[in-house]
Amino acid sequence: MNENLPPCPKCSCEYTYEMNALVVCPECGHEWVPAEGGAEGGADAGEQVVKDAVGNVLSDGDTVTVVKALKVKGSPSGIKAGTKVRNIRLIDGVDGHDIDCKIDGFGAMQLKSSVVKKA
Repeated sequence: MNENLPPCPKCSCEYTYEMNALVVCPECGHEWVPAEGGAEGGADAGEQVVKDAVGNVLSDGDTVTVVKALKVKGSPSGIKAGTKVRNIRLIDGVDGHDIDCKIDGFGAMQLKSSVVKKA
């Protein structure tokens, strides 16, 4: 085992291991690319900062408002502008969808941060 592997940035577990070019945490399952040359960047060197359409930084548990009408596949009506979405979760989604949430009347779905504004 390599003794210089960093602890997990999410749960601070010390038992991380290498898998190809990634470092993996066995407790929470978080995977990341280790920083070259030590501590570079700010406080959240391994984390991405998600901003809304206006530029406010979003975090887990925030309430946001949809700023433009969205079409929903399989639904006759879409999500109207002004719809409030409570208790969001930030994720590493597909095609820029970086918010996981539940919307009343639609259920669980993923949104892009560029179509919401922090409430």
